[in-house]
Amino acid sequence: MIVTIHQPQYLPWLGYFDKADRADTFILLDDVQFKKNEWQNRNKICTSQGWQWLTVPVLHDFGQKINEVKINNKVDWRKSHLRAIELNYSRAPFYDQYIEVFQTAYQRSWEYLAQINVYFIERIIELLGVKTKIVLSSEYNASQNPTQRLIDLCKQFDAQIYLSGKDGSKYMDFSEFEASRIKIRVQDFKHPKYRQQWPAKEGDFISHLSVIDLLFNYGPESLKIIRSTKENI
Repeated sequence: MIVTIHQPQYLPWLGYFDKADRADTFILLDDVQFKKNEWQNRNKICTSQGWQWLTVPVLHDFGQKINEVKINNKVDWRKSHLRAIELNYSRAPFYDQYIEVFQTAYQRSWEYLAQINVYFIERIIELLGVKTKIVLSSEYNASQNPTQRLIDLCKQFDAQIYLSGKDGSKYMDFSEFEASRIKIRVQDFKHPKYRQQWPAKEGDFISHLSVIDLLFNYGPESLKIIRSTKENI
């Protein structure tokens, strides 16, 4: 059993879904401290002018957990996000196949940031064809110590292997996993290149965008590309 754990992000990048794809269970760590202006409430898409942020405006107090953070719905962010997606991907090969997912999502009224993040993560995993089980950490009891929390969560799913991000050693003690008889595997994701709608010039490629850039351009082939390490598709 391979378990991986990560905070729920907004329309995450390819590496996020590579991590999910390599595990049997993906635990969304929704009950840890929210960090504004990282990836929990924003991500990037490709436009004719380069990349552009899509940011969910939030109302939060310092120290709040991700699942406690409310969205600032006084700002018409849903309309602007959908408009940006429609404008920049309407000519993409798989636009018609996927746009309804976003139209439906942005028609809904979301109160909490975690709600829309989890919704999109679950829907995109389904669209990609990833079979990994998705659960929320807030539904399980675990220590507040950063490393022990992850170990506690892994134990609840009988994990033999914990799949860590490449920077995992910076914030957790791998030796404690070994003491708990859980092996560590570190994700080694190499970002693939693929054809985009809006290269700045011939041969340019903008990496580390939201996965929706790949989905609209490659549709059912997206997971194959995420799993690939080829330089050109």
